[in-house]
Amino acid sequence: MMEWGLTGRYEHAIDAKGRVFVPAKLRDKLGECFVAAAVMDHCVCLYSQEEWNNLVAGFANVPMTKARRLQRYLASNAADVQVDAQGRILLPRHLLEYAGLEKAALVIGAGNRAEIWNPADYEADMGEMTAEEAEAEFAALGF
Repeated sequence: MMEWGLTGRYEHAIDAKGRVFVPAKLRDKLGECFVAAAVMDHCVCLYSQEEWNNLVAGFANVPMTKARRLQRYLASNAADVQVDAQGRILLPRHLLEYAGLEKAALVIGAGNRAEIWNPADYEADMGEMTAEEAEAEFAALGF
């Protein structure tokens, strides 16, 4: 069962070294060392070690011939990150580029993970969703 402990929406600056602040509310669930990865939607996904291990464990039942390209992609586009004394993580340059992160970051809780978005990209993706559309998607999923 997926834990939905990561919630909220926070805007922060990215400094010249590529560091971004991760709010304490999210760090409490992610831990002091966690995984930052390019997984989907051109944002940086943040996983606790436990959630990352759960994601990677999903490959155990998939034939290597089918999973190897995705395994390579995930492993080469992931990095262990550690929170510094100011609550920031240093994102590798390739993850900053993947997500189009330059000066501003939108850090959101996304259920079992957190995500770091370019604010304009997030608004372009999610800003169009109306309350009515959200209700229709809930209904379509059987909620």
